[in-house]
Amino acid sequence: MLSIVNFSKTYKGGKKAVDTLNLDINSGDIFGFIGHNGAGKTTTIRAIAGVLDFEEGDILIDGVSIKEDPVKCKRVIAYIPDNPDLYDHLTGIGYLNFIGDIYEISRVDREQAIKKYAEAFELTANLGDGIASYSHGMKQKLAIISALIHSPKLLILDEPFVGLDPKASLTLKNIMEELCKSGSAIFFSTHVLLVAEKLCNKIGIIQDGRLVAFGPTQEVKGDSSLEDVFMELIETK
Repeated sequence: MLSIVNFSKTYKGGKKAVDTLNLDINSGDIFGFIGHNGAGKTTTIRAIAGVLDFEEGDILIDGVSIKEDPVKCKRVIAYIPDNPDLYDHLTGIGYLNFIGDIYEISRVDREQAIKKYAEAFELTANLGDGIASYSHGMKQKLAIISALIHSPKLLILDEPFVGLDPKASLTLKNIMEELCKSGSAIFFSTHVLLVAEKLCNKIGIIQDGRLVAFGPTQEVKGDSSLEDVFMELIETK
């Protein structure tokens, strides 16, 4: 589903944010991307989502290069940044219908999806309200719903649990597992290592732009906790 091949990204001034990254994520995988601030997580995620240009290496989504055919790739993915920018002048339902129009989702399918996910995140009563009146948590929920209504093959999330209350966080975890059971894949970053350890079947740890650990969660952490493994890797590099 997702193949990153020799991906590197160097910013102006010569700073290499990501250095020769290689990894593969399959359908059904929930992949947790772990690293300290500035390690290269968001750079990688933005490149996968097609919002950051790069010259070195390639990123394939469902066998298609994000560099060569970004529109085709974007039709099968959904991306939620760590601080999603929504259109405050729209209502919640107006925004979801706008996203539905972009992905050419039929009226019946979008209504079913919106009903399902709005009820799950307890946002139904607020869909008629202006987004400008939403709290941060409500905006996060709306962004998540908008990412789910076209049933993406690859869901890309940057710190998705930030701003969510415990109940909404549990709802999101359940939906992520449900999505992967249907054949999709999830690539997400988080600083909450306990969540990653319990939720993900694959883990990658990045430090200073280089992948220092990658594989099935149990193999990466061994007999230790993911937190212990992460701290050991960080302190020994």
